[in-house]
Amino acid sequence: MIRILLTTTSFQDTHGPHHDLLAESGFEIIRERGPLSEVRMLELVGDIDGMICGDDTITAAVIDKALPRLKVISKYGIGLDKIDVPYTEKVGVPLTFCPGVNHTTVAEHTFGLMLGLFRSLVEEANYTRSGEWKRLTGHEIMGKTIGIVGLGRIGREVAIRAKAFGMPIVGYDIYWPTEFAEAHGVTRLESIGEVFAASDILSLHTNLTPETHSMVNADSISKMREGVVILNCARGELVDSDAIAEALESGKVGGYGTDVLEVEPPPADHVLLSAKNCIVTPHIGSRTHESVQRQAGMATRNLLNYFLGKPAEAQANKAPWPSA
Repeated sequence: MIRILLTTTSFQDTHGPHHDLLAESGFEIIRERGPLSEVRMLELVGDIDGMICGDDTITAAVIDKALPRLKVISKYGIGLDKIDVPYTEKVGVPLTFCPGVNHTTVAEHTFGLMLGLFRSLVEEANYTRSGEWKRLTGHEIMGKTIGIVGLGRIGREVAIRAKAFGMPIVGYDIYWPTEFAEAHGVTRLESIGEVFAASDILSLHTNLTPETHSMVNADSISKMREGVVILNCARGELVDSDAIAEALESGKVGGYGTDVLEVEPPPADHVLLSAKNCIVTPHIGSRTHESVQRQAGMATRNLLNYFLGKPAEAQANKAPWPSA
């Protein structure tokens, strides 16, 4: 019997037709609750034929341990930084992913964090719940310049909403979407550093690469506007958490809203969990019923299509794919 390792918790915790689709395959499903470390992945692989994974650590060592039985990896979502993509291609294991299914949801979450910080919503709700009627004075986002680093699907959705809120928009992306930018009033800047310097609100929507790792750090923060608000619904490793916490304490950074951390779940003493003017959500930016069902359905179809000899809906590497 074909054995499949399923690790993504969003898939498992959210009702929808993806459960029936996977069950109807007749495959044996091994369920674990990720994201899983390399050590745990090494314990689990070796006798599985495929996997539907989330943000689990899939290194060359994990892939080697999984071979020769492993046939396909289906990534739930779009982030591939935890997977050794070149190695999957080298050894001929097809890797699929799910682009175009969660951009609306993540953009909405970005604005949830933004509005929460500008209007002190979490703090105010906690005051009221505790019996205090304490009214803080917040700020509008209208007229604030938002800088978007990364104008892929999610970044573009953020720009659409920013325009509706009356916010000037600047941005940077290696692959600049000229027609979109002209249609939605996004001003192109020549570098990430220029976006950092020009923004009242900085929203990160770029991939994690060696070049973008810790790009928000003590040095780059020092060049930002006083009181800048930073939003991160991309990857925790894009920022230096210690530098953010220090800048929040000094007031250089007016607020930090993040859905991602460099370690998930974080240790209890993580510096951002006690930082002022900081909202941390537990990587739920794409976790809505609508988005989960889209992602889970696509991830399941990608997996099943391999074994049925049908084309993948989206493949992230160039490993050979079987034909019917």
